[in-house]
Amino acid sequence: MIASTQTNHPLANADTESPHAAALRMACNRLKSSGLRITQPRIAILEALIKRPLPASIEQIHAELKGSSCDLVTAYRCLAAFEELGLVRRCFFHNGTSLYQIALDDTPSYHVVDKATNSVTELDSDLALELREAMQRIEQKLVARGYTNVSHMVEFFGRAPKHPIDRVQSGSLMAEIR
Repeated sequence: MIASTQTNHPLANADTESPHAAALRMACNRLKSSGLRITQPRIAILEALIKRPLPASIEQIHAELKGSSCDLVTAYRCLAAFEELGLVRRCFFHNGTSLYQIALDDTPSYHVVDKATNSVTELDSDLALELREAMQRIEQKLVARGYTNVSHMVEFFGRAPKHPIDRVQSGSLMAEIR
Protein backbone atom coordinates (compact mmCIF):
# COMPACT_ATOMS: atom_id res chain seq x y z
CA MET A 1 0.00 0.00 0.00
CA ILE A 2 1.31 3.44 -0.91
CA ALA A 3 0.74 6.22 1.58
CA SER A 4 0.41 9.79 0.48
CA THR A 5 2.85 12.25 2.01
CA GLN A 6 0.81 15.28 1.04
CA THR A 7 -2.67 16.39 1.90
CA ASN A 8 -4.98 19.18 0.93
CA HIS A 9 -6.42 19.34 4.43
CA PRO A 10 -6.35 22.95 5.74
CA LEU A 11 -4.57 21.88 8.93
CA ALA A 12 -1.67 20.10 7.21
CA ASN A 13 1.90 21.40 6.96
CA ALA A 14 1.82 23.21 10.30
CA ASP A 15 5.54 24.17 10.18
CA THR A 16 5.11 26.62 7.30
CA GLU A 17 1.68 27.87 8.17
CA SER A 18 0.57 31.48 8.14
CA PRO A 19 -0.74 33.18 11.31
CA HIS A 20 -4.31 32.62 10.05
CA ALA A 21 -3.62 28.93 9.48
CA ALA A 22 -2.06 28.63 12.95
CA ALA A 23 -5.13 30.30 14.48
CA LEU A 24 -7.42 27.94 12.54
CA ARG A 25 -5.40 24.94 13.73
CA MET A 26 -5.69 26.14 17.35
CA ALA A 27 -9.44 26.65 16.98
CA CYS A 28 -9.95 23.21 15.42
CA ASN A 29 -7.89 21.61 18.20
CA ARG A 30 -10.21 23.22 20.75
CA LEU A 31 -13.23 21.90 18.86
CA LYS A 32 -11.74 18.41 18.82
CA SER A 33 -10.76 18.46 22.49
CA SER A 34 -14.31 19.41 23.45
CA GLY A 35 -15.79 16.60 21.38
CA LEU A 36 -17.16 18.63 18.46
CA ARG A 37 -16.60 17.50 14.89
CA ILE A 38 -14.65 19.67 12.50
CA THR A 39 -17.09 20.33 9.68
CA GLN A 40 -16.76 22.54 6.60
CA PRO A 41 -19.30 25.09 7.91
CA ARG A 42 -17.43 25.34 11.22
CA ILE A 43 -14.11 25.79 9.41
CA ALA A 44 -15.61 28.44 7.12
CA ILE A 45 -17.05 30.37 10.07
CA LEU A 46 -13.79 30.13 12.01
CA GLU A 47 -11.83 31.38 8.98
CA ALA A 48 -14.20 34.34 8.59
CA LEU A 49 -13.80 35.20 12.29
CA ILE A 50 -10.02 34.86 12.21
CA LYS A 51 -9.73 37.21 9.23
CA ARG A 52 -11.76 39.93 10.99
CA PRO A 53 -9.83 42.16 13.38
CA LEU A 54 -13.03 43.55 14.92
CA PRO A 55 -16.29 41.96 16.10
CA ALA A 56 -18.96 41.23 13.50
CA SER A 57 -22.64 40.33 13.48
CA ILE A 58 -23.74 36.86 12.48
CA GLU A 59 -25.16 38.31 9.28
CA GLN A 60 -21.79 39.92 8.41
CA ILE A 61 -19.95 36.67 9.12
CA HIS A 62 -22.47 34.66 7.08
CA ALA A 63 -22.15 37.10 4.16
CA GLU A 64 -18.38 36.49 4.07
CA LEU A 65 -18.70 32.72 3.75
CA LYS A 66 -17.63 31.57 0.34
CA GLY A 67 -20.04 29.59 -1.79
CA SER A 68 -22.76 29.51 0.89
CA SER A 69 -20.93 26.82 2.84
CA CYS A 70 -23.71 27.00 5.42
CA ASP A 71 -27.08 28.60 5.94
CA LEU A 72 -27.78 31.36 8.45
CA VAL A 73 -29.31 28.96 11.00
CA THR A 74 -26.13 26.85 10.95
CA ALA A 75 -24.06 30.01 11.48
CA TYR A 76 -26.19 30.88 14.53
CA ARG A 77 -25.82 27.36 15.94
CA CYS A 78 -22.07 27.24 15.33
CA LEU A 79 -21.49 30.62 16.94
CA ALA A 80 -23.58 29.60 19.97
CA ALA A 81 -21.46 26.44 20.32
CA PHE A 82 -18.23 28.44 19.84
CA GLU A 83 -19.32 30.92 22.51
CA GLU A 84 -20.09 28.10 24.95
CA LEU A 85 -16.57 26.73 24.38
CA GLY A 86 -15.02 30.15 24.86
CA LEU A 87 -13.83 30.13 21.26
CA VAL A 88 -15.63 33.40 20.51
CA ARG A 89 -16.58 36.39 22.62
CA ARG A 90 -19.86 38.17 22.22
CA CYS A 91 -20.27 41.91 22.57
CA PHE A 92 -23.12 44.19 21.60
CA PHE A 93 -24.05 47.27 19.59
CA HIS A 94 -25.92 49.88 21.61
CA ASN A 95 -29.14 48.64 19.97
CA GLY A 96 -28.60 45.12 21.33
CA THR A 97 -27.24 43.47 18.15
CA SER A 98 -24.80 40.69 19.05
CA LEU A 99 -21.28 40.87 17.65
CA TYR A 100 -18.78 38.01 17.71
CA GLN A 101 -14.99 37.94 17.75
CA ILE A 102 -12.56 35.03 17.79
CA ALA A 103 -11.08 34.40 21.25
CA LEU A 104 -8.13 32.04 20.97
CA ASP A 105 -6.42 33.31 24.09
CA ASP A 106 -7.65 34.44 27.48
CA THR A 107 -6.96 38.11 26.80
CA PRO A 108 -10.23 39.97 26.35
CA SER A 109 -10.34 42.83 23.91
CA TYR A 110 -12.37 45.94 24.53
CA HIS A 111 -14.11 48.20 22.02
CA VAL A 112 -15.89 51.49 21.66
CA VAL A 113 -19.02 51.49 19.49
CA ASP A 114 -19.84 54.77 17.77
CA LYS A 115 -23.55 55.40 18.36
CA ALA A 116 -23.91 57.44 15.19
CA THR A 117 -22.24 55.08 12.72
CA ASN A 118 -22.18 51.72 14.57
CA SER A 119 -18.47 51.51 13.75
CA VAL A 120 -16.39 49.56 16.24
CA THR A 121 -12.95 50.70 17.35
CA GLU A 122 -10.68 48.60 19.54
CA LEU A 123 -9.25 50.31 22.62
CA ASP A 124 -5.54 51.03 22.37
CA SER A 125 -3.21 48.68 24.23
CA ASP A 126 -2.60 51.03 27.20
CA LEU A 127 -6.30 51.50 27.92
CA ALA A 128 -7.03 47.81 27.35
CA LEU A 129 -4.30 46.83 29.82
CA GLU A 130 -5.61 49.28 32.43
CA LEU A 131 -9.14 47.93 32.02
CA ARG A 132 -8.02 44.27 32.11
CA GLU A 133 -6.15 44.88 35.37
CA ALA A 134 -9.20 46.56 36.94
CA MET A 135 -11.49 43.74 35.81
CA GLN A 136 -9.09 41.10 37.16
CA ARG A 137 -9.09 42.79 40.58
CA ILE A 138 -12.90 42.82 40.64
CA GLU A 139 -13.13 39.20 39.47
CA GLN A 140 -10.67 38.14 42.21
CA LYS A 141 -12.78 39.91 44.85
CA LEU A 142 -15.91 38.16 43.59
CA VAL A 143 -14.15 34.78 43.73
CA ALA A 144 -13.04 35.60 47.30
CA ARG A 145 -16.71 36.18 48.11
CA GLY A 146 -17.58 32.69 46.87
CA TYR A 147 -18.58 33.26 43.24
CA THR A 148 -17.42 30.69 40.69
CA ASN A 149 -16.97 30.82 36.91
CA VAL A 150 -16.67 34.60 37.09
CA SER A 151 -16.36 36.47 33.81
CA HIS A 152 -17.23 39.93 32.60
CA MET A 153 -18.47 41.87 29.62
CA VAL A 154 -17.67 45.56 29.21
CA GLU A 155 -19.00 47.70 26.39
CA PHE A 156 -18.30 51.36 25.69
CA PHE A 157 -20.59 53.49 23.57
CA GLY A 158 -20.06 57.05 22.44
CA ARG A 159 -19.76 59.36 19.50
CA ALA A 160 -16.37 59.35 17.81
CA PRO A 161 -14.55 62.66 17.38
CA LYS A 162 -15.36 64.33 14.09
CA HIS A 163 -11.71 64.33 13.12
CA PRO A 164 -9.29 61.59 14.14
CA ILE A 165 -6.72 64.31 14.86
CA ASP A 166 -8.93 65.53 17.76
CA ARG A 167 -8.32 62.28 19.59
CA VAL A 168 -4.55 62.38 19.02
CA GLN A 169 -4.25 65.97 20.25
CA SER A 170 -6.10 65.18 23.47
CA GLY A 171 -3.51 62.54 24.33
CA SER A 172 -5.71 59.49 24.48
CA LEU A 173 -9.27 58.27 24.63
CA MET A 174 -8.96 58.19 28.43
CA ALA A 175 -8.30 61.94 28.43
CA GLU A 176 -11.60 62.40 26.56
CA ILE A 177 -13.48 60.19 29.01
CA ARG A 178 -12.19 62.01 32.11
